[in-house]
Amino acid sequence: RRLPNPTRIRKRKRDIKKLQRLAQRDDLTLWSLDECHLQQHGSRCVMWVPPEEKDPVLLHAPTRKSIALFGAINLRSGKLVTMFASPFNTESFSAFLDLVNRHRDHGRHNQLILDNASYHRRPVVPGSLRLDPLPPYSPELNPIERLRAYLRSNNLANRASDNYQHLPDAGAEAWQQLT
Repeated sequence: RRLPNPTRIRKRKRDIKKLQRLAQRDDLTLWSLDECHLQQHGSRCVMWVPPEEKDPVLLHAPTRKSIALFGAINLRSGKLVTMFASPFNTESFSAFLDLVNRHRDHGRHNQLILDNASYHRRPVVPGSLRLDPLPPYSPELNPIERLRAYLRSNNLANRASDNYQHLPDAGAEAWQQLT
């Protein structure tokens, strides 16, 4: 196993301190933004079953159909903004930024923390929003990544849809269970 690069560790610590400073500012609202795919078959996970019940078995659909979803969470208020989009590209990302702009905190600067996906580089950004890309390969710095992992392991695991049309409802139900 390779040891971590000391330069990379210093940069990561600097990035964490920057995010902490931004989070403490009263004139700024941070948004964490990411995209994900909801697939027709869920992830398998271990779960406890009472001994008096027969072990549940969920069959997985033999397909990889999925829907694409943008999501942004306001780190100050917890407000979640989502939009189904297919495909992920500059146009759909710009449309999502318009949606986030409608839900922004008025009277504050609104800054979006996001990864370095190629379509994040040249969107049409509303004047009231500012994009703050994370360093490459650093999903642990983006809070919405942990939310997505939680949803996949708790709300969307061990679940399979009969057809592709049920995916938006499953995604919306998973988001609603958080609130």
